[in-house]
Amino acid sequence: MARTHPCIRLLLAFALVLGGLSAAPASASLLVLSYHDIRDDVARHGDADAYATSTQNFAAHLDWLHGNGYVAVDLDDLEAASRGERPLPERAVLITIDDGLRSAYTHAFPLLRAYGFPAVVAPVTGWVDLPTGEHVNYAGPASHDGDDFLTWAQLREMQASGLVEVASHTHGMHYGARSNPQGNLIPAAVTRTYDPGSGRHETEAEYLARVRADLAASVAAIKRELGQPPRAVIWPYAAYSQRTNALADDLGMRISFDLVGAAQERLAGADLHGLARLLVVGNPDVVELVAELRDTPDSVDPMRAVQVDLDYIHDPDPAQVERNLDALIERMYRVRPSHVFLQAFADPDGDGAADALYFPNRHLPMRADLFNRVAWQLSTRAHVQVHAWLPVLAFRPAHAEALALPGRDPDEVFRLDPTNPVVRRLVADIYEDLAIASPIAGLHFHDDALLREGELPALFPHDPAARTAYLVDFTRELHRAAERWRPKLATSRNLFARPVLEPRSEAWFAQSLPAFLRAYDYTVVMAMPWMERGGDPEAWLDRLATQVAATPGALDRTVFQLQTVDWRASGDEAQVPGAGIVDTGLRLQAQGVRHLAYYPDDFLRDHPPLDTAREAISARSFPYPEP
Repeated sequence: MARTHPCIRLLLAFALVLGGLSAAPASASLLVLSYHDIRDDVARHGDADAYATSTQNFAAHLDWLHGNGYVAVDLDDLEAASRGERPLPERAVLITIDDGLRSAYTHAFPLLRAYGFPAVVAPVTGWVDLPTGEHVNYAGPASHDGDDFLTWAQLREMQASGLVEVASHTHGMHYGARSNPQGNLIPAAVTRTYDPGSGRHETEAEYLARVRADLAASVAAIKRELGQPPRAVIWPYAAYSQRTNALADDLGMRISFDLVGAAQERLAGADLHGLARLLVVGNPDVVELVAELRDTPDSVDPMRAVQVDLDYIHDPDPAQVERNLDALIERMYRVRPSHVFLQAFADPDGDGAADALYFPNRHLPMRADLFNRVAWQLSTRAHVQVHAWLPVLAFRPAHAEALALPGRDPDEVFRLDPTNPVVRRLVADIYEDLAIASPIAGLHFHDDALLREGELPALFPHDPAARTAYLVDFTRELHRAAERWRPKLATSRNLFARPVLEPRSEAWFAQSLPAFLRAYDYTVVMAMPWMERGGDPEAWLDRLATQVAATPGALDRTVFQLQTVDWRASGDEAQVPGAGIVDTGLRLQAQGVRHLAYYPDDFLRDHPPLDTAREAISARSFPYPEP
C-alpha cells in the first residue's frame, strides 16, 4: 500500500470502522491473507508503507504455511465448497494481492510459483499499463508512474501459469470521495459524494450508476486484455454494501472479500460475499504471523465505551462547531475508549424524543449535516469504533400525533406505534438513511424501546415475553435496513436495570436480559443507582452484577453503563464525583464484569475529569498520561 498517501489512513480507518482485525485459529477451514507490496527494502519495523512486506518475510510466510499442513486453494475450490460439491481441506489458505503494484509480478509471482501457491491478484485496472507521463497519487502526490504498476502482458503471463487469477479492484475507485460539506474523504465505493457547488449529495440513482459504470469498465478491461471476465471483486478499503455487491453480481463477480476477521469455517451452502481476510500489516516476520494466527481468545476483548451527545458539538457558528469537535477528538484520543456511542439525533429540548437528525434523511428535519463528519473524525483521529445511537420509537415526524403509541402516558417520552406499518417503514427508512450517510461500525438502540402493560393491550396482553420479542424483531428489521448499506454492523441496546433486578418487571417494560443477550452483540445495562433511586449505590451495583452473573455467559456480552450526572439534582450537585466511576469500575470488575461504559461525557466542561475518565474507561493496558 501507500507510503504516506491518505489512502493508507483510509484503509486503516475503514478496517477499524468495520470492526477491527481479529486473528483466526490455525485449524480454520479457510484462511485468506491480504498482501499489497512485496519488496526487498522494507524496514524491519516502522516502514513508511505499513502494508509493504519484505520479500524475505513473504517467502518465510509461504514456507511456514507449506510446512505446517496448510493447503493452498483457489477460487474454483471456494466455489465448489460453496455449492457443497467438495469440502475445503481442514487448513485451506488463499493468498490475495491488492492494488496491482508491479512487485506482484517481480517479487511475489516467482515465490508463488516456487511453492505452487495459487493467488488472486486484484489490480486497479485504471492503473494497469499507465501511459507514459501519467502519475498516481499512491505514495504521495504524483508519486507512482507506469513503472510502479503491472502491465497487461505481465498479468497475461501470470494468468497463463494457472496459479494466478485476476480479480477486479475497481477501475478507478481507489480513493476517498468528499462525503460532507466539511470535506471529509471516505471510500468512494460507499460514499454518496457531496458537491459543494450545488450543495447536495448524489442521489441514490446517481451513486449506483457511478459505481456500476466503474465496475463495468474494470470488467470490460480484464475481459478484453485477458480473455475472460473476473469472477471476484476486492473492494478498495473493504468498503462495500449489499447494494454494491448486487451490482458486482450483475456483472458476474459473485465473490468478494472483506478485511474483518481472518478466516471462516465451512463454506457449504454459503454465498461468497465478504469473505474474511487477515490484512498483513507492519511487515511481520514468520514468528509474528504465527502468533497472530494462533491468537484464539475465548471471548471478545473488553469494551470500554463512552456515550457522546452530538448536541454538545452543534452550534449555529461553524467555527464553534470545529472548536467543539476538536475538543471531543482530543479528549477521546487521550481517554482512548474502544467504542463511542455517538448520538445521531437531535434532542435540544431534552425530552428524549428526536425532533431532528444529524444526517440527510427522508422524514425528519436535518439539524446539521454533522454525524458523518464527527463519526469519521472519531474513527480516523481518535481510533475508536463508532456505534450510531438512535431511538427506536421516540421520533417526532410530521403528523406525529397521528402515529403516536396509543395509551401512552403523556408524562413519559413520546413514542410512535410500532404496530403501525407507516411507522415501521418510516423508522426503517431513517436507519437506512443513517447507514447511507455514515461510516459506522454498529448501531446502539436507545432506551426508548419499551412497551408498558397498558400500551397496545391487544398485543400479547398476557405474554410479556412475546411483547419483548415483538420489539426485538422490530430492531432486527431496523438492523437489516441499515445493513443494506453498511455490512456486518454490530448491535447494542440499552436495558433498564429493573428487569434485571426484578425479572417479573418485564411485564412493565417489554425488556429482558436473556432475550437481549440472544438478540444483540452487546446488552448495555443502565447501571445507574442515582437514576433508579437505588439507596446505597455500592450495594445496589453489587446486586445488579450478581443478578447479571446468574445468567450463564451474560458477563461476556453485558456492558455496565455508569452515570456521571445525577439528573434529579442541579448545578454542581448534579455531577457524580468523577473518582466514583474509577472505584465503581474496579469494584464491578472484581465481580467479573468485563465491559464498562459511562454517560454522559461533558467534554466541553471536562466532566468527568480527563485523568479520571482515562483511568476508568481507557482500553489501553496502561491508561495513564504519557510523560
